[in-house]
Amino acid sequence: MATSTLHLPCAACGSINRLAEQRLRDGPTCGRCKAHLFASHPVALDDASFAHYVESADLPVIVDFWATWCPPCRMMAPQFEAAGRASVGKALFAKVDTDAAPRTAARFAIRSIPTLVALHRGREIARQSGAMSQANILRWVSDLPGEARSQHGPA
Repeated sequence: MATSTLHLPCAACGSINRLAEQRLRDGPTCGRCKAHLFASHPVALDDASFAHYVESADLPVIVDFWATWCPPCRMMAPQFEAAGRASVGKALFAKVDTDAAPRTAARFAIRSIPTLVALHRGREIARQSGAMSQANILRWVSDLPGEARSQHGPA
């Protein structure tokens, strides 16, 4: 019986790690720098790191587009972080400050924040604007189109 292998990017050093699917919840670390592949908080991405990270991941990447001056964004931040911790092994969670990463925000035509964008292998598969609770974020992630969940079970 063949073991399914996934590719996961390391947010710390950028290397791509191959990991057996059954080890997703074992606290995997990067083979190069030993950083945890599923951090306890969302990965901060910018214009330089965004494409490599989201296109290299075989798991869905849930991106929170936000800004420091946005009260609903700050209100949702702990909810998003908690949803990320609850989704270890099912999805990767990342944040993009729209003021610090204007090219990425423009690429996704972000017009209001907070906005969550779900990506699968770099391609947008779902979008939701407005602040959400942890429960609503988890429900939204579990309802993602089947292509992102087909090999990895429901998020």
